[in-house]
Amino acid sequence: MFFLLNVTGNISILWFVTFDSTLHTPMYFFLGNLSFFDISFSCVAVPKMLHDLLSQQKTISFGGCITQMHFFHFLGSSEVTLLTIMSYDRLVAIGNPLRYSVIMNRRLCVGLVIGSYITGFLHSLLHTLLTAKLPFCGPNRVNHFFCDIKPVLILACADISLNLKLLTMVTGYLATTSFLLTVFPYLLISKFLLKMQTLQGRKRAFSTCSSHLMVVFLLFGTAMFTYLGPSSQDILDQDRAAAVLFTVVTPALNPVIYTLRNQDMKKVMKKAIKKWMKI
Repeated sequence: MFFLLNVTGNISILWFVTFDSTLHTPMYFFLGNLSFFDISFSCVAVPKMLHDLLSQQKTISFGGCITQMHFFHFLGSSEVTLLTIMSYDRLVAIGNPLRYSVIMNRRLCVGLVIGSYITGFLHSLLHTLLTAKLPFCGPNRVNHFFCDIKPVLILACADISLNLKLLTMVTGYLATTSFLLTVFPYLLISKFLLKMQTLQGRKRAFSTCSSHLMVVFLLFGTAMFTYLGPSSQDILDQDRAAAVLFTVVTPALNPVIYTLRNQDMKKVMKKAIKKWMKI
């Protein structure tokens, strides 16, 4: 049910952002890319998990496992980077509204999104290449519902200390730095909100920012819990529970959060519903 909510909700956002001219702004350009990441991110792990729940034989090839691992971390890291970019977009929109369209021009927005893809790809490539080179002697039973780095690493019959250190250092650095860089603009935004003279302006700005902050805390909280901790068996069981949140629940909640707390999206949805009812 959450997976269907994720796919239908995010496809709806992509549709509105693409075909409604009132949403052709930097903010909704980033939101459209976030929806694409959410759909793709969940599709890497959830369909295989649902298949395994209904199947007696729960297997995956080694190549399939490494591919799943690569795309999971590629899309996840790209989404984390995009959330950071979105916070600075909000800072410019609220702090310098008159020059917003000039500063956040199309060329810059496209470049920032491409940068998020490159960051995610390189981060994922590092871990997947190092994992793929390890020898696996068996038993090859992955204690997870998808091929994540930690559950696969502990199956290797070789020294994995370097892999674990890189996982903590690189992934931990990316997650922590992105989180801090995402939260910092909101400290500046809070000052601008206090200076706003109209209550309506404050409410509008706060509703947009609070939607983004809710998504940030949901995603970063579970991801940092999973990848910054140790790798004992008990911890891996907890990681599996946390992974359900950021692979299934959070992507499904994103469209709900952004549509229910966003006045522009509400207007576009009401207009679309009225148009479809006339047809």
